[in-house]
Amino acid sequence: MVKKVHTNKDGRLSSPLLTENEMKKGEFELLFYIDDYFRETHLSLAQPPFLNKIPVRFNINDSTQHYHVPLLLSPFGYQIYRGR
Repeated sequence: MVKKVHTNKDGRLSSPLLTENEMKKGEFELLFYIDDYFRETHLSLAQPPFLNKIPVRFNINDSTQHYHVPLLLSPFGYQIYRGR
């Protein structure tokens, strides 16, 4: 299943990405289009930008748990982790 969503002005989703029925055990992938994000914030980027898309693959082992996947980024690097 492919969903395309946009973050709010704080860089967060306004509602959960997955519904309760979609929250199943398995492997998932998020693809962050950071070049689009930086362009929308009017940040000047080199062309082509150093980073343009960031894929993040993770597993859901327990569908009753809360999964928060923060992405901290700059035009030249990023960090991702499972938040609580």
